[in-house]
Amino acid sequence: MTELAGTKRSFWSACAILPPQPVFAVAAVLFGSFLVGFDTRLFSIALPDLRGAFGLSFDQGAWLSTIATAPQILVAPAVAWLAATFGVRRVLFWPSLVYAFISLAIPHVSDFPALLALHAVRGLLLGVFIPATIMIILRNLPISWWVPALAIYALRLALSQSAGVALVGFYEAHFGWQWVYWQDIFLAPLIGLLVTLGTPRDSTDRDMLARADWGGMVLFGTAWALIYTGLDQGNRLDWAQSGLIVSLLGTGVVLLACFSLNEMLVRHPWASHRVIASRNLLLAFCVILCFTVASLSNSYLVPNFLVAVIGLRPEETGWPILLGTVGPQILVVPLAVLMIRRFDARLTMLIGFAAFAIAGRMGTHLTHEWSPWSFMPVLLVQAVGQGFTFLATVVYILSNADPKQATAMAAYVQVLRLGGAEIGLSLMSTWLRHREQLHSYLLGLHVSAHSGTVMQALSGFAAHYAGHSDSTGLATARGMAGLAATVAREANVLAYVDGFQISFWAAIAGMLVVAFLGKAPQGPISPRY
Repeated sequence: MTELAGTKRSFWSACAILPPQPVFAVAAVLFGSFLVGFDTRLFSIALPDLRGAFGLSFDQGAWLSTIATAPQILVAPAVAWLAATFGVRRVLFWPSLVYAFISLAIPHVSDFPALLALHAVRGLLLGVFIPATIMIILRNLPISWWVPALAIYALRLALSQSAGVALVGFYEAHFGWQWVYWQDIFLAPLIGLLVTLGTPRDSTDRDMLARADWGGMVLFGTAWALIYTGLDQGNRLDWAQSGLIVSLLGTGVVLLACFSLNEMLVRHPWASHRVIASRNLLLAFCVILCFTVASLSNSYLVPNFLVAVIGLRPEETGWPILLGTVGPQILVVPLAVLMIRRFDARLTMLIGFAAFAIAGRMGTHLTHEWSPWSFMPVLLVQAVGQGFTFLATVVYILSNADPKQATAMAAYVQVLRLGGAEIGLSLMSTWLRHREQLHSYLLGLHVSAHSGTVMQALSGFAAHYAGHSDSTGLATARGMAGLAATVAREANVLAYVDGFQISFWAAIAGMLVVAFLGKAPQGPISPRY
């Protein structure tokens, strides 16, 4: 027995000193980044069904969506600093378990304030995963693994956006809406386990803790959380016509000014604006904004058109979008890695934006007859744009960043990731709404009761109801409703055509910005000529 006990102690002692395995760290990056993308995407797609399941009004559902996302930007900028100070294990392991528990509990809650509170905490924890997984790449993987690991991170963007549609349809058709939440009961603890196996047990950096700029972190996160909330609700509440939106955006801007003043006055600033003051970094951030708007063509316009205009369910649109986006990405992303390693990242960005421009131009030929499979050529070209542009831009930003200011740089990158995406989405939603109203008005000018063409169309609509109605007047009223619905449909189609035009010009703007980028300094991830 003594010998057996000694053997056991030797085994566990050997396990304790085994070096962390990079493959586990890469897997943690994979699952962590996918979890964020999946959950954000699944929630937005499943929101109409969730409103019905929880018995919420449209306004309550809109606020639930905002509260489920806004806390991400409250905590995300500070996560890199927290991981550097307390270690990636501490920052990720316990939040992953709490996240799983909250995901288990939410479907059993019916009280709206409780739902808001649980989603707020869930969003706060969700904001930990992406920044922490990037820290795993930079702190725990060999430099030779950085670009492939970042490629996995980039791949999750396309996979989560596309697979989210298919997963919602699959869950609702076969398991139930609860699995929008319950999938995380398994995924979140798995991330905690992989982080434990793939990262070292770091001790707390007491020097960084003593120099902590808590005021700067609170001001920065709170400011952007308020701005995000204002942007997310702005289109619904009509922007400046709402005192709430003006207050949210105004308070956020004031807090940002206070943050800038704080960073100039404190002895050890946490995220001074000087870390992004270089020309290359500022232009690279502009590239990300152009990418965000250009990529709305596949992440927002295509699925929303199929739902809002064609009237399809997620289970009817998910698989074509998944096949048209993720399948090509599996081939495109490795090719992008090869190009970045052999050539200048700027060339890869240009190819990506050119693909987005082509896809945007293809989308302008949209009609109401397009089905999910009709979008396949557009999706295939967009896959090239997404795979090339995003990864190349992330690598370019890392190449120009000062490693000593990594935590400060990470703060601005996270704001760009969440805030930039919300700005693009809000502007596109507002653009579509106004363009639909304009096209509806312009089309309505040609729908005159004295027009022979209109009378003929109205008769055709009414004829469909004549055999099922007891009065001619009722059939005529239904025919008029059908004609109005046709006008509304065509107005929406024209609005989405204008949306694809915006994506096209965003891609052109991205190419122009790339043309002004300077060459990145030589470093560990520079091209190998």
